[in-house]
Amino acid sequence: MREAGRAMHLIKKREKQKEQMEVLKQRIAEETIMKSKVDKKFSAHYDAVEAELKSSTVGLVTLNDMKAKQEALLREREMQLAKREQLEQRRLQLEMLREKERRRERKRKISNLSFTLDEEDDGDQEDGRWAEGTEAHSGGAKKNLGKNPDVDTSFLPDREREEEENRLREELRQEWEAKREKVKGEEVEITFSYWDGSGHRRTVRMRKGSTVQQFLKRALQGLRKDFRELRAVGVEQLMYVKEDLILPHYHTFYDFIVAKARGKSGPLFSFDVHDDVRLLSDATMEKDESHAGKVVLRSWYEKNKHIFPASRWEPYDPEKKWDRYTIR
Repeated sequence: MREAGRAMHLIKKREKQKEQMEVLKQRIAEETIMKSKVDKKFSAHYDAVEAELKSSTVGLVTLNDMKAKQEALLREREMQLAKREQLEQRRLQLEMLREKERRRERKRKISNLSFTLDEEDDGDQEDGRWAEGTEAHSGGAKKNLGKNPDVDTSFLPDREREEEENRLREELRQEWEAKREKVKGEEVEITFSYWDGSGHRRTVRMRKGSTVQQFLKRALQGLRKDFRELRAVGVEQLMYVKEDLILPHYHTFYDFIVAKARGKSGPLFSFDVHDDVRLLSDATMEKDESHAGKVVLRSWYEKNKHIFPASRWEPYDPEKKWDRYTIR
């Protein structure tokens, strides 16, 4: 009886372990299916793990041993996949490097292409393809390709020529920048009038690269001691009107000089005051007259813009051309 009971107990224990194995296999299969839906490349990974698990768990094992074995196999398999992926990346990098080398070699061979035909004796050379073609055409004489100096190749890409052109462009650009900065650093005397209904003429020296705002700031410093209404005024409340055009604060005098800009009644690139002293008026010749610019309070302009001369003033537009000068 005792032996029969022990046998029944072993049979039940084996059946229970078998059920646990089936449950574990089912769980592994479900996890494999779920992960395969996320990414198909992992299906082979879990199939290999399951095969390895089956081969390494022959006989009766506990559930904990089975889980530990499965985790160890998964880690080992993931490490193998990571190493394989690294090797694949290295292989791809080597392929890219080889492809670059092949491209460079093709370019080098293309650059060595030739166009002249030089006759040489083909007695000791054994090249069947060239021998058949050349013997049929020229009686056994091989014609090698070489460069023809008479052919114009200026239209072909040339790295050295392009580098030389780029270097020359950069030198010219730097030379032009240096000349521009030199001109901007030159000083010019600017004659202007503070206009409050009548003119109060002043002069100030500025660099050609100075902006209108910088000029107004310098002019305001000299005008405050003579005009009480300007003592609490800022630069943003002033306007500079030259040849009946209201010039923006951000423009420089260099901009007007280079563009040879013109206003309604004279040139914007001349900042002194002089009249046209020619005895005879010639309609085909431009007048040589320059008028003093006006420094005006914006508040005064808003009150009097319907009255001459403020009625003639308008904002400066670089796209607008003034071919004829007018004073009325």
